[in-house]
Amino acid sequence: MSDSILYHQANRALQDRFDSRRVADRLEEFLRAEFTEDDRSYIESVYMFFLATADAEGRPDCSFKGGPRGFVRVTSANELVFPDYDGNGMFKSLGNIDANPNVGLLFIDLEKPRRLRVNGTASVNREDPLLSQTRGAQLIVRVTAKAIFPNCPRYIPTMNLVEPSKYTPLPGIPPEEPVWKTFPEFKDVVPPRHPTA
Repeated sequence: MSDSILYHQANRALQDRFDSRRVADRLEEFLRAEFTEDDRSYIESVYMFFLATADAEGRPDCSFKGGPRGFVRVTSANELVFPDYDGNGMFKSLGNIDANPNVGLLFIDLEKPRRLRVNGTASVNREDPLLSQTRGAQLIVRVTAKAIFPNCPRYIPTMNLVEPSKYTPLPGIPPEEPVWKTFPEFKDVVPPRHPTA
């Protein structure tokens, strides 16, 4: 059995090989299961994050999730929610969550280099009360945090947001369909957009 929430025996073997177990243990001291006010402020200010999931057999998937600032919300001491917007219809991440609820979220600020990781369990909610309040959402994902911890930002390049995606759902603006949905290879199989908030 592991002596750690973050590390398993393969992690420990590499830490021992590179003499980094002590620093790894020190970093684990920063681990928490509840969001701080600073975590909340940061998470609710982002316009993107990366979501790692795996299916029931452990086959991984990593997905970029984006939206207007505030599209991710901290709703309790250990829960955050985010909308699922209309996409390519593959449902890789959400299908994986239905098969295996373990997730990892990586929040990255490219303007003021900063990273925050959130590991936990997720559920896809088709009847969530937030659905009717979230412009452009077709589903709501709720994540119960098990491990929240900062991560070294030293390799993040400093970049500036030039402009948000024109596909980002905004109140009062009809959604724009991506061009690929009109390509002959897809035109006959693209379903109609589902009604959203």
